[in-house]
Amino acid sequence: RFSLLLLNLEEYYFEQHTANHIINKGCRVERKFRGSLKICSKSVIFEPDDNIQPIIKIPLRDCISIKAPEDNETSNPFTRDTSGGISVVCNQVFLIKERNIIAPYKTVRGRTEHLFQLDVAGKLGDVVQTLHQLYRASCLEKMGDQAAMITAILQSRLARTSFDKNRFQSISETLHMECKAEMVTPLVTNPGHVCVTDANLYFQPLNGYPKPVVQITLQNVRRIYKRRHGLMPLGLEVFCTENDLCSDIYLKFYNYQDRDELYFLIATYIENHVTEHTAESYMLQWQRGHLSNYQYLLHLNNLADRSCNDLSQYPVFPWIIADYSSSVLDLTKPETFRDLSKPIGALNKERLDRLLTRYQEMPEPKFMYGSHYSSPGYVLFYLVRVAPEYMLCLQNGKFDHADRMFNSLAETWKNCLDGATDFKELIPEFYENDSSFLVNSLKLDLGKRQGGKMVEDVELPPWASGPDDFLQKSQEALESQYVSEHLHEWIDIIFGYKQKGSEAVAAHNVFHPLTYEGGVDLNSIMDPNEKVALLTQILEFGQTPKQLFTIPHPRRIIPKLKSLSRTSSHSGSITESPVSPNEESFEDLTEESITLAWNNIAKLKLDEQYKIHKEAITGIAVTYNGSSVFTTSQDSTLKMFSKESKRIQRSVSFSNMALSSCLILPGDTTVISSSWDNHIYFYSIAFGRQQDILMGHDDAVSKICWRDGRLYSASWDSTVKVWHCIPGETLSNKKHHFELLAELEHDVSVNTIDLNAANTLLASGTKEGTLSVWDVPTATVLHQLPCHAGTVFDAAFSPDSRHLLSTGEDCSFKVIDVQTGMLISSVSTDVPQRCFKWDGNTILSGSQSGELLVWDLLGGKVMERIKGHTGAVVSMWMNEQCNSAITGGEDKQIMFWKLQY
Repeated sequence: RFSLLLLNLEEYYFEQHTANHIINKGCRVERKFRGSLKICSKSVIFEPDDNIQPIIKIPLRDCISIKAPEDNETSNPFTRDTSGGISVVCNQVFLIKERNIIAPYKTVRGRTEHLFQLDVAGKLGDVVQTLHQLYRASCLEKMGDQAAMITAILQSRLARTSFDKNRFQSISETLHMECKAEMVTPLVTNPGHVCVTDANLYFQPLNGYPKPVVQITLQNVRRIYKRRHGLMPLGLEVFCTENDLCSDIYLKFYNYQDRDELYFLIATYIENHVTEHTAESYMLQWQRGHLSNYQYLLHLNNLADRSCNDLSQYPVFPWIIADYSSSVLDLTKPETFRDLSKPIGALNKERLDRLLTRYQEMPEPKFMYGSHYSSPGYVLFYLVRVAPEYMLCLQNGKFDHADRMFNSLAETWKNCLDGATDFKELIPEFYENDSSFLVNSLKLDLGKRQGGKMVEDVELPPWASGPDDFLQKSQEALESQYVSEHLHEWIDIIFGYKQKGSEAVAAHNVFHPLTYEGGVDLNSIMDPNEKVALLTQILEFGQTPKQLFTIPHPRRIIPKLKSLSRTSSHSGSITESPVSPNEESFEDLTEESITLAWNNIAKLKLDEQYKIHKEAITGIAVTYNGSSVFTTSQDSTLKMFSKESKRIQRSVSFSNMALSSCLILPGDTTVISSSWDNHIYFYSIAFGRQQDILMGHDDAVSKICWRDGRLYSASWDSTVKVWHCIPGETLSNKKHHFELLAELEHDVSVNTIDLNAANTLLASGTKEGTLSVWDVPTATVLHQLPCHAGTVFDAAFSPDSRHLLSTGEDCSFKVIDVQTGMLISSVSTDVPQRCFKWDGNTILSGSQSGELLVWDLLGGKVMERIKGHTGAVVSMWMNEQCNSAITGGEDKQIMFWKLQY
C-alpha cells in the first residue's frame, strides 16, 4: 500500500525497518500492530501489515520529541525489552488508506504518543540519530536551509554506499561508468546509484524501493533523450519502444557531466542499431503521410522535453473538437473544429479584449495569461479518476472541490472558452484507447456538487455512446482532413516560431516569462530560499515546451482522392508508337505502376553495358520509343546508340571542349547539348547535322532543361537563363529564334538546375553549396540556403513539388520544404552521391564508388547497394514508369538497368 506518493513533494524515502507499532503502551487497552517503519526526509511513516489499519504519517515538523527509552531504564533487567523502541510524541498525525480505501487523508490533531519497536534492536541508536538530524532540518525556518541540510544528509548516505556489483546479470560484464542519480516518476524522485556496463543499464535505489535493482538491456533501447528537469539540464530518459508515450526509465543526475557521459555511452551503443530522429526528420515523415497526426505530436512532445514522468512538462495535445452539444459529430463541417491557429486564450474575442487591455497597462515583464495551458494541476484534473493518489500528493492529502472537478466535457470546454483564468489544452490520453480516466471505476468518493449530485463518471457529449466511442471519435477528429490541413498552425504556437518574441505577441500567445526555457537562470540566484520558492512556483505553474522550429511549419501534404479509372493522358500515343518486337509493350502510366516500381526499386538488375566514349559520360537522353540513346561526354562528342543493333550509329563533335548534358526535344527530331565552350548546340536527328548554336553564356554551360517551348540553361558564369525558342524551318535552313526571357543571377558558378512539375519553380545548386528556389514567372528568388560544403552535384523536386532533394560534395543528401524554405532533413553518405532519381520517399543514387544505392530517405539509411560502374556514376536517366534506367560513369561506360519483380 505504501508508495512514494505518500511523501511530500521534494521529499526522500531513506530506509525501512520491520517494527511493531504500540498504542497505549502499558494500559489495559494496549494495542500492537506489526508492519514497516519508513524513515523519510520530512516524515515518519508506518505501514501496518493489516490492510484494514490506516498507514500513519507523522510530519517531523509536528513532532514534540523523538527518543529511545532512557539508558538507565534499558539497563534494568526487569524493564528491559528484547527489541528496541522509539517513542515519538507529536501534535498532528495523518491517517491514510484506512480499510485500504483511497480517500483524502484524515488528520488527527492533538498530542499523541507512538511507540515503535524495531525487530533489530541494534539499529535503534542509528535510527534515532537519523531522526534527530532530519527533525533539526524540518525545524529550520527557511525552505532553502531545509533543502540544503536534507541534500547534505542524502549526499552523505550516497557517498557511503555504492552499486552492488553482485546485481550484474552476468559475471563477464564490463563496467563502463558508475555515478549517483535519482530515478524520476511523476511528482517523486528516488535517489540511488546508476551503473552502465557493456550490456546493461542499472539503477539501484538507496532504499531498495520498489525493487532492489532496475535493469535495462542496452540492446532493447530504441530512443534516448536529454531532458531539462527542474529547469536544469540534468535529466535523461530512455525508451525501449518506438512509439510509446511512457519511457522505461527517467534519471536525474547531480551534475550535467555525469548525464552527458551516460548519454554518450548509451547513444554510442545504440547508434549502430537506431537512427536518431530530429524534429525535421519526423516532420518529413508526417508531411508525407508516414506518421499520423497523433504520432507526430507525440514525437514533437518528446523532442520538446515533455515527459509522462514530469507533470510540470507533461505532453500537451490540442483541443480539436468544438462541438459538445450535437447528437451527431460531423467531421466534414469546419465549425465542428476549434480554430487551431489561435491559443485557447484567444478563441473568445471578448475575453481576449479584456486580457489585452490588462496586458497594455501592465509594467514589464508583460504577459497576457496569468495561468498556463499545461501544468501538474491540469494533468491531474483530467486523470484524477485513474491517478487519485497523485492528486492527493499534489494537494496535501485532499481532492479538489467537487464543482471544480473534471465533471463534464461540455462544461470543461465552455470554461476554457469563457473562464477568466482557464486556458488549458488537453493531454494525449484523449486520443488514445484507454478510456478508464473518464470512468470512476475505483468508486472514489470525489465529493458532492452544489446540486447534491455525486461526482461519478465524466459526462460525455450526446454524440458519444460511451467512453470508448468518445475516444474513437476524438481519434477520428484528430486524424481528419481539417486537422491535417491546420495542425501546422497549432504547432507554430506551441512548438514553433509563434512561441516567443514579436510573433508570439502578434498571435496573442504570451505567458509569464518564468514559464519559458531560459526565462530564469537558477544558477545565478544565490539565495537558497529564493531559489526553492522560485522552483516550486515554476514547477506548479507549468512550463512552455522547448522551441523546436523558428520559421513557419510547413503544412501537411493532403493526397487528392484517386479516381479508379484514371490512366495517363499519354497512354494512347504510347501504345500506338512503333515498338520493336523484343520490347515489352508499355503499360499505362498509372500512379499505381510507378508506386509499384519504386517499392521494388532495389530489384534493379544490370541488363547490358557498353563502353562507347573515351571520357566520363555527362548526359543521357532517350527517344520516346526507347530505341535510340544519346549520350554526351567530356571527350567532346555526342553519340547516338541504337538499342536494337547495340551499336553506335552516330558520333558528332561540335568543338574540342567537353559536353556537359543533353536532352531530346518533344517529337524526337532535335537533340540539344550544352558545352564547356559556353555554347548550346542544336543537332537535327532527321538530317544528321548541327542545326543551330545558342551563344548564351560567358563561361561553361553546366546543365540544360527544356519545358513547354522554353530552354533553361545553367552556367559557371553565375547565371541561369530562360529562353523562348521559336523553331526554325529545317528545310529552308532558317535558324531557331532565341528570345531571352529572364536571367537569374547567382554569386558563384551554377552547377545544376531542376524544374518542378508545373514549371513554376526552378531550383539551382552552386559550386559553393548554395541551393536556391526561384519563382519562374517573376524571376525572383524565394529561398536561398547554404546547404552543402562544396559543390551541389544534383538537385530535384519531388513529384508533388513539396520537397527539394540535393546531393553534394560534402557526402550528404539535404531535403528542403519548398513552401517554407526550411531544411527538414539531412542524411549522411559514406562517399559523395553524384546523381539521383527519387519519388519523394525513396532515392536511387549514383555513387562516387560506382555503385547504385537505394535509400530510405525517412529512415536515413541505405536499403540496397547494387554493383555497377568501376568509376563514379555521373549521369542517370529513368523512364516514366520508373522501371528501367540508364547510367553513365567516369569509367566511360553506359549501363542499362531493368526492374525484375
